[in-house]
Formats: sequence, C-alpha cells, structure tokens
Amino acid sequence: MNRNRDFDVIIIGGGHSGCEAALAVSRLGFRALLLNHNIDNTALMPCNPAIGGPAKGNLVRELDALGGEQALAADFATLHLRWLNTSKGFAVRTLRAQCDLKDYASRYSRVLAEVPGLFVYQGMASEIVVDAGRACGVVTRAGEKFSASRVILASGTYMRGVVHMGMTSFPSGPLGQVPSPEISESLARTGIELRRFRTDTTPRICRHSVDWDSLPLQPSDPSPAAFSHWGPKKLHRGYFCAQTRTSARTHDILKAALGRSPLATKKLDTAGPRYCPSIDDKILKFPDKESHPIFLEPVGRESREVYMQNFSTTSPPDVQIEMIHTLPGCERALMIRPGYGIEYDYVSPEQLEPWLETRSVRGLYCAGQICGTSGYEEAAALGLMAGINAALSLRGQGPLVLGRDQAYIGVLIDDLTTRGTDEPYRMLPSRCEHRLLMRHDNADDRLCRVGMEIGLLSADRWAAFEARKRAIEQERERLAAIRVPACDRTNAILREMGSSPLAEPAFAMDLLLRPEISWDGLLKLIDSDLSADLGAKIEIEAKYAGYARREAGRVRRLSSMERLRIPDGMEYGEIPGLSAEASEKLSRVCPRTLGQASRIPGVNNVDLQLVQVAIERARRLSDGGRAGAAGRDLPC
Repeated sequence: MNRNRDFDVIIIGGGHSGCEAALAVSRLGFRALLLNHNIDNTALMPCNPAIGGPAKGNLVRELDALGGEQALAADFATLHLRWLNTSKGFAVRTLRAQCDLKDYASRYSRVLAEVPGLFVYQGMASEIVVDAGRACGVVTRAGEKFSASRVILASGTYMRGVVHMGMTSFPSGPLGQVPSPEISESLARTGIELRRFRTDTTPRICRHSVDWDSLPLQPSDPSPAAFSHWGPKKLHRGYFCAQTRTSARTHDILKAALGRSPLATKKLDTAGPRYCPSIDDKILKFPDKESHPIFLEPVGRESREVYMQNFSTTSPPDVQIEMIHTLPGCERALMIRPGYGIEYDYVSPEQLEPWLETRSVRGLYCAGQICGTSGYEEAAALGLMAGINAALSLRGQGPLVLGRDQAYIGVLIDDLTTRGTDEPYRMLPSRCEHRLLMRHDNADDRLCRVGMEIGLLSADRWAAFEARKRAIEQERERLAAIRVPACDRTNAILREMGSSPLAEPAFAMDLLLRPEISWDGLLKLIDSDLSADLGAKIEIEAKYAGYARREAGRVRRLSSMERLRIPDGMEYGEIPGLSAEASEKLSRVCPRTLGQASRIPGVNNVDLQLVQVAIERARRLSDGGRAGAAGRDLPC
C-alpha cells in the first residue's frame, strides 16, 4: 500500500467543515487526508469573522461538548465578546465573539498539524471516484489519485462559484479564490442533484478613515466568558464595535443605480439568505423603511480592515463607495475591498441520510455549505458529524444521529435531510421546538457522555466534566439544607433586589427559585466557594426545572413516533389512499421513522395514519404473521 496515496477517509475542503471532519476522523484513530486547494486558506473566514449568536452559539457549545475544535479556536482568537438576548430567558441567551481571522485560522492549522494520522495536502479535487455505487477515492486537477473507502465533501461555496459585482460577473471562489467546476460535473455523473444558491458579503473599509468619536461604541461584556467548557474564561479589552445607520440618501443612491443591479435586473435571481439579506434586498423589499442599522466590526489585531455588518451588497463598486459615504462616521471612509455576491452549487440535502451520507453513492458524505447551509457554525457542526459517522462506519458501528430534543445539531440535520431548503439555511432558536431543554448552559450535560462514548472527548475532559457535576450536586444539596434567617439584614437585601421579605426562615434553594434573585444576589445572603459559572448553572437549572419537566413529558409523548421505524424500501406509491404529493415527498426523503415523516412538508395526519398501517402490515409479513408484532416500537 502506498501510504502517501491510500487513506481511510479523504476530506475535500479545508474550511470550518472540512477541518472539523478531518480532526474527528483522525482523533478517532483513522488515517485521513485533508485535501485543500490552498492550505494557506485553512479555516478561512471570507465573511464576517464572528462566531456565535442566537442558536449559532448553541451549536458551538455542542461541538465543544462532543470534542470538536471550533469553540477553542474562537476563544483563542476573540477580540470582542458579548452575551446576547440578556433581556430574555436563559433558553435563548448565548455568546457572540468577534474574532481575529488570522488567529482563528492559525489555531486550526496548528491543531491539524499536530494530530497523528492526519495528512494535509494542497490540491484541487476534480473527481470523486465511484465504483459500483461506492466512493473509493479522489482525483485532483493535477491528475494525482488518492484512494479511500470514505470521502467527505466539504467544498463550501467553491463549486462552480461565480462572483457578481454590479453587472460584472466572473468565475471565482470567495475573496478571489479559485473556483472548482469539475467536482460539480463529477457529482452530476453519479446522479446527485445539484442546485444553486447565492450569498453576499460586505465592503471592508479602512479603520483609520472612520470617525469613531462620532459613533456609539460597544465594548465587550465586563465579565469573563468563553465558548469552550474546557478553556479559561477571559475578559476582553481594547476592541469595540460601533453602530451607524443608513439614511434616505443611502437608499436614493442605490435606487438610482437599479439599472446596474444584478438583483433588480434579475441577472442574479438565485435564492439568497433570508435571515441575513443584503442592503440591496432590504431597500428593494422594504421601501417604506427609512433606515437600517449597520455595525462596524474589527477583523484582526493587526488588520486595518473593518467589516460592515448588515451592509452586504452586489452593487457596483462605485455605488458602494457612494453609499458608504452617506453613513454617519463613514463620510471619509476608504473602501479596501468591495462587497460582492457569489453563486455556487450545493447538494439538495434531501438526498442525504440523517448521518450525512449520500443515498446514491455509499461512502460519500456531505458537510457544510454544500448541504445548503450558511454560517461557520452550521458548517463546523455538519463537518464534525460527517467525520464522526465516517469513522463509526469504518468501525462497523451504527451512525450517530442526534435527536431534535437532544441538540441543535440534531435539529439542523433533521431539518436539512427531512425538509430540505430553498434558501441558505441558518440555525435559529425558533426552529428548535425543544429549546427549553437545549440551552447554552447545559450543552455539556446533554452531549459530553456521547462524545466520551464515541472516543472523541478525552479522558481529561470527561474527568473535568464529572468533577463539575459533583461540585454542582454537592452545592445544590447544601443550598437545600441552608436556612436563611428572617432578620432585618436579610429583608433589607431582599427589598433591594425587588423581592418580598421573609416572615420566617427559608431555604437558600427556595430563594433562588424567585425570578428576581440571581446567583450573585444569593451570595449577598449566604457564602459559597462555588465558581460563578457553576453557581449560575445551579440558578438556571432551578428556575427552569418546572418548564424542563413539562417539556420532557412532551418529548416522551412524541417519542413513540420517533421510535417507529419505517422499513427500508417502503413503496409509498403502493399505499392505498396516500396522496400523490405525500407519496412523492416520502419517496424523495425516505424517512427512517414515522416521526421524521411527520415533519416533511406536504405530509398530513391522514397520510401518516396510512403510512403507519403500511408499516404494521409490513411488520406482520416480516414476522410471519405473529400476533402482537404489528405495532412494536423499534429503537432508532
């Protein structure tokens, strides 16, 4: 065997998804090749170098609990860090970090170089070799051949990438990188369906040309914080974000140039991201809105570039400059890079199994934006899961499929593979029906055991997790036994916090249940050696206990549908009474369970009842007609 050409798994693409996939495969003991068209652009952040935010921050925490790398890379590179949604409930609070894009990439590059069994190689993949319906290797543009029984495609926005700036368009990857047309042709030959999406990015302006004194500045939060469960929490100083706004003049400039807009002229009519629209889209679709907020954000410690969040555009560069100069604080700003839109191919995700393997080519997995997503966090999550499942299949083990009640990652993958997407998919709290159970604070409780059992979470981290759990439980028991006296001092402190005074002594844990009493507030009444973050965890768990019990009961009631397996090869067209729409969509998605079938758009309750009858009939036939076998629930 040529060890420089033969691997267990080949990963195509060195972005966030490819990096996580490669690390997972190699850390689980297999030889992996990470094939990147330019290794200097490993973990490239071509859009805003920010990590986290609503739902996205939950993904990062879950990655970290399973043994992924993104949280540690983000913490290493953080310039500016804030908690979001602090005025709302704990279930939707999360972190968002503005990162140094070079530090973030260097962290990934260093870790990739240190992991045994992982070979990083510069080369442009041009063909996925398929034999008898199975992936078996990759050929590069230079004609080099690499073999592997598993291939993970994590090609981002490079597949037949075309950049648009005004009416000018040209083949390109993000930030002027080389596009990859051949992989699309290779996939099409296997029968995999490809579609087109668009994403946009913003102009970058020179930091020294902005009038910062005229703008409201937003510093980092004043308390230490971090994404990772394993690294130290830090304070971040010296970097800030600022807010400015568009005006009627900004909008007039864009409207006057509509004849040169690829969106307005329909030259560019592929679907773009609904939840992160370009300024062009906003002004065209919401003509009555007088102003839109724009955030100026740093991209690096040594960089003079500023990212203009909420100002992505496909307008011509001269129009972009004019619009920038209408923004307060940016009247004399120098544009360093113009914004642009980029079109690219993606694999329609209904063609993927819930473990991210393609149905038509076994051994071929897809991860990242190739699955129709947007965002570094979604990409990393998909990469980690593809890497894990490729490794598990090599072990001869069943795949890891996280449930919708178990992780945001589970919601992400189930949405993609069950419902598909007609626009770049972005993870949102509203997509997660069980978000009360899947908070930022309890990702470790939900997923560390999974990571440990797979072998991805190290023994040291598992020991640290168990030590935290013991400390929390011991403190919880102590608080349940401590009586806080009903004295003048106690009641004065309670009134100060807006809480009712005590007429008789109360247990400390009961006081913590009051909405207005935080962990920090409780420490004014009692002493504790527990760290602030573990104390906050006790507070959140106490306040959410009732909600969590009710939600867990709802999950149990729904679990029978999730456990009821649909036999492989179910012929939906032969089910009497099933609607044509349901038959078509069920045949396309091939759901594994009745629960998954229930989430397919266009499949109604009558259709589900008919499918359940068909499942029972198939079970009776397979069990030889034994009584009682028909309605049996099977584990997923």
